[in-house]
Amino acid sequence: MTALPLDGFRIGVTAARKAEEQVSLLERRGAKVEWAAALSLEPNHVDLAELLTATKEVLTGPVDFFLATTGVGMKTWLEAAQDAGLYDDLVATLDAAEILARGPKSVGVLRRHGLRELWAPESECFEDVLAHLRGRDLSGKRIVVQEHGQSLSMAAHALRRQGASVVTVPIYRVASADDPEPMFHMIDLIADRELDAVTFTSAPAVGALMEAAFSVGRRDDLISAFQSDVVASCVGPVTAAAFEMWGVPTIFPERSRLAGMVKQLETELPTRRDGVDVRLADGRTLIVHGDSLILDGVPVDLSPAPASVLMALLVNPGFVVSRRALLAALPSGQAGSEHAVEMAVARLRAAIGTKAVLTVVKRGYRLAVD
Repeated sequence: MTALPLDGFRIGVTAARKAEEQVSLLERRGAKVEWAAALSLEPNHVDLAELLTATKEVLTGPVDFFLATTGVGMKTWLEAAQDAGLYDDLVATLDAAEILARGPKSVGVLRRHGLRELWAPESECFEDVLAHLRGRDLSGKRIVVQEHGQSLSMAAHALRRQGASVVTVPIYRVASADDPEPMFHMIDLIADRELDAVTFTSAPAVGALMEAAFSVGRRDDLISAFQSDVVASCVGPVTAAAFEMWGVPTIFPERSRLAGMVKQLETELPTRRDGVDVRLADGRTLIVHGDSLILDGVPVDLSPAPASVLMALLVNPGFVVSRRALLAALPSGQAGSEHAVEMAVARLRAAIGTKAVLTVVKRGYRLAVD
């Protein structure tokens, strides 16, 4: 009988939405799954009065920029406006603005309502939407920001420092799981290194996990486990970014999709357990097992940062890994900026050869394999 790719691995799932689909994907690949929803099964609580008050404030004047952040948020907002008789005015106001959308889900909802975004980042990160605006003259501009479950007040303050007038629209607030006991059990499993990986599909889930771990006095144990033995697997860079303040390295697929996250685990976990044997393009053989690195029969010592870069490049040897993904993979205290990635790559090249790690312009780096 052919072994399944995740046979022998125990994986935690923290999703509330689409949890059954994710559990099924992992179990069909041989994994034993522990599930504990970090958020409420009905996490998106809408304060209709607050939402309509913000909507009426939006309609008090023309809007220069509109920042759409989530598809479910846009759908909820437009439906609420329709029920309140404000839909036509809202769509007309937003249509006259320069619309910046965070990702494809918000783009899809906008287009279904006749609204067209002028720009969206490939990264699907809200931070890149803000970066896009930093180079603009915002003096006297009126900006509307659709919030995505958590307050974006800090982003609003940053835009105001550039001279803009900002209106934030709180669509819904994300609530933690109604019964915390399964999450407390999950925290113990992670802290005691009884799981090989834990999956995360939203940034609020990361925050809820950390808050729950703090409440039972195990947050430091949790962070230590993630930094060493347990893989924090995220659906995309937005979710991974929530781990940065805790110094937790993460992995996430190039495209923010559930299937991509599961597929990445199929390669990542066996590689960490069994090691990997790669033939480089120059004919040398690179063997990695645990903390040991052997290049053509000669042991090579790597410090944590270049070692983390090498492991990220080895997940799919020869495939491009973005700088953002490598930044997320760096160990605690060393993931301050993409300059840290460049330094780690430089040290890795010094150890295994300058031609072993190739730069792919505007995309990232890849291992030069045969």
